[in-house]
This record gives sequence, C-alpha cells and structure tokens, in this order.
Amino acid sequence: MAVAPRNSEAEHSAEHIIAAPTGPLIVPAVVSGDAQLVLSLVVPTLNESENISDFLAAVRHTLDQALPGRYEVIVVDDDSADRTWEIAARLRVGFPELRVVRRQNESGLAVAVIRGWQVARGQILGTINADFQHPPDVLGRLLERRAGADLIVATRHGDGGGLGDWGLARRISSWGAAQIGRWLLPQVYARVSDPLSGCYLVRREAVAGVPLKPLGYKSLMELLVRGNVGEIHECGYEMRKRVRGQSKVHALHPLQYIRHVLRLRAAARERR
Repeated sequence: MAVAPRNSEAEHSAEHIIAAPTGPLIVPAVVSGDAQLVLSLVVPTLNESENISDFLAAVRHTLDQALPGRYEVIVVDDDSADRTWEIAARLRVGFPELRVVRRQNESGLAVAVIRGWQVARGQILGTINADFQHPPDVLGRLLERRAGADLIVATRHGDGGGLGDWGLARRISSWGAAQIGRWLLPQVYARVSDPLSGCYLVRREAVAGVPLKPLGYKSLMELLVRGNVGEIHECGYEMRKRVRGQSKVHALHPLQYIRHVLRLRAAARERR
C-alpha cells in the first residue's frame, strides 16, 4: 500500500517536466506567453539533490521581492542519477514560476544554459548555479543594475567581489584560466572583469538569433564573442565554497576550456 502513493507522486511530477529542445543552439527572438514576464532564470543541474530544494527556496525569496509575479525559474537537469529533475518537479506545487527541463543524450553546462533559454519566455535571460557558490541574493542586486544594460555580470574581481574561502589550488587554477583567456581573448577581458562568471543576466535581443557553439562549462565568453552585447554593468559578489554535494569539475574541463577559447579566438577574428 505504501508503494502506490510514491508511484502516483512520481507520475504527477513527470507531467510537469519539459523535454529539452534539440538542434541548433539558437535563442528565439519571439517570446510566447506572458508579455509581462521580465526574467527567465536558468538553473543548470547535475546530481544536486542535496541542494536543489533549499536553493530554489532562496532564489524564490529573492525574486519574489525583486520581481513579484514577473519571473520564471527554469531548472535544466542533465538526467541526474540522483533524480534532481524529479525533486525539482515536485517543488512546482505552490511554486508556479518554476519549470523543469530534463535533458537526455546531451551534456555540457554551457549548452544546458542555452537549452533553458530556448524554452524561456522572459525579456531578460539569466543563469546561476545551484550549489550556493553564487549567493542567490546577488540576483536582486543584478536586477537593480539592469537599466540600460545588455549584460549584467556577477563578478568576483571587481566592485567588492572576492573568492571567499577558496583554497590555494583552486585560486591558482582560476588564475591560470584567466591568464589563458587574457592572452587569447584580450578584447573580452577588456570589457568584463570576470568573463568566467557563471552568474549573469543578458537581454534577449543581445543573443537572439545568434548561432551559439559553447564547449564545456563557460557560457559567458560565448555571448561576449558571438552575441550582440553593447553596454555591460557589473555587480560584485563573494564566491562561496560548495558545502553539500560533489563538484562537477573533472580532468577534461581545462582541455575543454582551452579548446573553447581557441574556437572563440577564431570566431572573433572572423567578425572583424
């Protein structure tokens, strides 16, 4: 008798899960649905069952104050073994602004973000990680600085931002990635203090209709090179250390990052 309610609950949750888009990574210019929807925030996830409930509650608290009734949160889950997508879908009860996309047969954090934007309905598109390394309250401060901007970036390297309690190894790794970026894409680093940030908001018109080709887990540099980004604003924040769950960084990430930067360098030259 105890099994039936669980199965029923799972089936009910599955009804609210959106299949991920396929095909080219192009964000549509035309927004269907509520024209008053200001923000579509994508939360890419992979095995975040320990964080997702508390994280979404914190995001909702911030956005209910900043944009009551005028936002949506889109969880894009990479078919997590811990069924993060199912946990998120259950949270839709009483949280009508939440939508859940289950992505199968495709990987890559940056691609997940764009897949979420492809189903988004807001005028502003955004992303934030679900591991609390980006404090959810930074979203309110990003929104406060959106006037006149195509892009608003949460930065660790300016406006009072910092790396918090990061260990030495991670600080060195981050510094090395930044040096590679400055060398190969100096025009990007001249515009943004933290182009490796995974938390930012972008106006739909700045990326709509543009074929995007990210590789790995850094999506912001992709927008800065291939998008039509004009004015940029920044907002400092202090990066936090992951407390629950496991890091998704693996040995291939540095190689993917270098390949992505080289690809963007070639793209930037073609646009000149």
